Amino acid sequence: MPENSTEVTAAGIARLAGVGRAAVSNWRRRHADFPKPVGGTETSPSFALPEVEQWLRDQGKLAEVPLRERVWQQLAGHPAGAVPALVHAGCALLLVRDRPTAWLEISAVSDGRMAKVLHLALNDLLTSRFGPATESGDGSGGGTKRAVHTPTADELLPSVPLLRAAAELAAETGARQAFEFLLGRQLDANPRQFTLTPPGLAELMAALVETGSRPARTVLDPATGTGALLRALSRPTALYAQDADPDLAALTALRLALNSTIESCTVAVRTGDTLRADAFPQLAVDAVLCHPPFNERNWGHDVLAYDPRWEYGFPARTESELAWVQHALAHLREGGTAVLLMPPAAASRRSGRRIRADLLRRGALRAVVALPAGAAPPYGIPLHLWVLRKPGAGVRPSPELLLVDTAEPAEPAAATTGAPASGGRDRLDWQAVRSAVLDAWEPFERAERTGPESDAALDRTGQDRPGVSRVVPVIELLDDDVDLAPARHLPPPTAGGGAAELTRVRDRLTETLRLTATLTPPLADLSDPAHWPLTTVGELARAGALQLRTGGSGTGPGPVLTEYDVLGSTVPSGTLPATPASTDGPPEEPVLVEPGDVVVPVLGGGTVARVIDEATAGAALGRNLQLLRPDPAALDPWFLAGFLRGTANNRQASSYASTATRLDARRLQLPRLPLAEQQRYGAQFRALAAFEDALRLTGRLGGQLVQGMYDGLTDGTVTPK
Repeated sequence: MPENSTEVTAAGIARLAGVGRAAVSNWRRRHADFPKPVGGTETSPSFALPEVEQWLRDQGKLAEVPLRERVWQQLAGHPAGAVPALVHAGCALLLVRDRPTAWLEISAVSDGRMAKVLHLALNDLLTSRFGPATESGDGSGGGTKRAVHTPTADELLPSVPLLRAAAELAAETGARQAFEFLLGRQLDANPRQFTLTPPGLAELMAALVETGSRPARTVLDPATGTGALLRALSRPTALYAQDADPDLAALTALRLALNSTIESCTVAVRTGDTLRADAFPQLAVDAVLCHPPFNERNWGHDVLAYDPRWEYGFPARTESELAWVQHALAHLREGGTAVLLMPPAAASRRSGRRIRADLLRRGALRAVVALPAGAAPPYGIPLHLWVLRKPGAGVRPSPELLLVDTAEPAEPAAATTGAPASGGRDRLDWQAVRSAVLDAWEPFERAERTGPESDAALDRTGQDRPGVSRVVPVIELLDDDVDLAPARHLPPPTAGGGAAELTRVRDRLTETLRLTATLTPPLADLSDPAHWPLTTVGELARAGALQLRTGGSGTGPGPVLTEYDVLGSTVPSGTLPATPASTDGPPEEPVLVEPGDVVVPVLGGGTVARVIDEATAGAALGRNLQLLRPDPAALDPWFLAGFLRGTANNRQASSYASTATRLDARRLQLPRLPLAEQQRYGAQFRALAAFEDALRLTGRLGGQLVQGMYDGLTDGTVTPK
C-alpha cells in the first residue's frame, strides 16, 4: 500500500458498494481476503481505499461508483484531514476554472512533478486573486496574512490523486458546483463543528441591504463562517470577510472566489479575532452583513475600553452583540446599511439600554425584525434582525423605528383548519417570512429616502399591520427600559378579528358541536374476542396486495405532508427544497400521495394512520412517514387504517431505542377477511375518523373563542353582557 494512502471507514465502504453497514461487517467476517484495517480504532477501523476498491472490484461489488462519491471518499480519508484536503481541492478547482490551459499542462505530468509545478502555479494564481501572502498596513489589510496560503509541494503531493479526481468532477458539473458539493458534504458530516446560516435567512438579509436606491456593491462580513451571507448577494463588486477560524476563512475565500460571477469582483478574506484585531481598520463599505457569535464574555472588554468604534457607548461585558453592532456601523460609509442577526435578549437587556437609546436618538437603528423560532441556531428561540444605517452629513436622522414580528404570525384560519401558527426548524416557510419582512421594509425605506412629507411617508399601507408590523415613533421607545422587542409594541390583531370574527367562530363551534353529537358512535354489542387468521403488512407487500414507500427525498415546488400534519390531521404544511441536497447521482423524485393511500408515522410509537383524500392527494410524502398503497381489489384502505391503529398492534410492531420508539410497518398485523367484510369494518372506522376530526375541530374552535373573548374583554373591543 502506498504511504499516506487515503483511508475509508466501514460507512464509506458501504456507500461505495451501495449497501448497508451490516453488509460490510458480514464481508469482514466471511471473507478472509477482506482488506485489513490500517488505522482508526477497534470499534471504528479504517481501511486503505485502493485495497478496498480492488477487493470490491474483484468481488464484482464495485459496479457503478458515482464520481462524486469517489472524490468525497478521497477527501474524507485524506491523511492530512478533510479540511486541508478541501482547501487543496478548492485551490485546484479555482485554477481549473480560471486557467484551464495551465491545468491541462500541469496535470499531464507525473504526480511528483505535478506537485512541484502546481505549487508555483497556485502561488501565482492565489496572489493575483487574493493579494500577496502578507500585506503591509495599507489601510485595508491591516498588515495581516491572507486566508488562503499557498500549499507547498510536499503538502500537495498526497492530494494529487484527489485533485485529479476533483478536476474530473468539475468537467462534469463545473468547478463551483464541485466545490459546493464537497463543502456541503463536509458540513453535513460535521454538523456540530459549524454554526451555519440557513440559505433562506441569508437571502433575506441580503435582500434587506440590496433594497432601495443605494446599491450594495461593497460588502463586509466580519464573522463570515462559511460565507453564506456574502454568497447570497446578487451584484457585488467587492467582498470583504474575516473569521477567527483559519480553516473557515480559507474555505470562505475559495467559495466566494469560485462563486463570483463578476470577473472584476474583489474577494478579500482575512483570519483573526475581528473585535480584538480588525483586519480592515480603515475600510468603509456600502453594506455589512453579520451573523455574530452570541453571548460571548471574552470578546475583549478588558482591552478595548478606549476603542474608537464605541461611538454609541462602551458595551458591557455581557453585551458582546452590541460590540458587533458598533463594529458594523464603524465600517459603513455614510448612509450605508448593516443587517445583523441578534439574540432577542439584546433588544431588552438593561445592561444595553444606554447604547440602544443612543442608536435610536441618532437614527442609526432603523428596524428590528423578530424571526420565527427555528430560523437559525440556536433553533429554540425566535432570533431578531437589526437593520442599521450609518448617520452622517446629508443623512436625516429617522424619528421612527420599524418593528416587524414574524415570530408568531396571526392567522385566524390556523385555529379552524389546524394549520400551524409557525413553521419550526424543519417547516419554516421562508417565502412567507421574506414577504412579510420586505412588504413592511420596502415602503419604510422608500419613505425615509423621499422625506417625511412625501406620499410614501404618509402612506402606511403595508407598514402598520396589526400583529405583524408597525412604524413606532422613537420618542415612544425612549423610556427607562428602551425595550425594542417587537412583540411588546405590536399587539395581536383585535380579538381574533373583532366581535364579528368571534361571532363567526361561535356559530361554527355550535355547528361543530351539533355535528359531533350526530357522529357519536352508538354503543357496540359486546362479544367474545375474535380469532381471525392473521397476516402482516410485509406479507401483503410481498404478495402484491399493497406497496410500501418511504418519504423524505426529492425536490420541487409542491407541498409536503409532514408527520405533524398526519398527527394533527391538518393540511400539508411542508415544502420541498428548491435544489437537491449534496447527494450522489441525480435527485430522487418525491413520493406523491394518492387518494386511498394510508400514511403512518415511523417515530413516536403513536396509534395514528391517515387515509389520503382528494384534497390532500398530490402532496409529497415527508420525512419519518411510511406510505401503504393498497390494491383496491384486495384491501379496503379504511379497513387497513383502522386495524393499523390498534394499540396492541402498534405495541408488537414497535422497537424501542434509548430516546425514541420506531414503528416497523411491515410487522403490523391484519385479519384475513373477504373484501366485503373489510368494507363493513372500513365504514365503521371511517365514521370513527369523522367523529375524531369533529372533536379535534371543536377543541381548536373552543380554544380560539375562549382566547378571543379574553383578548376582547381586556382590550375593550368586547364588553360584558
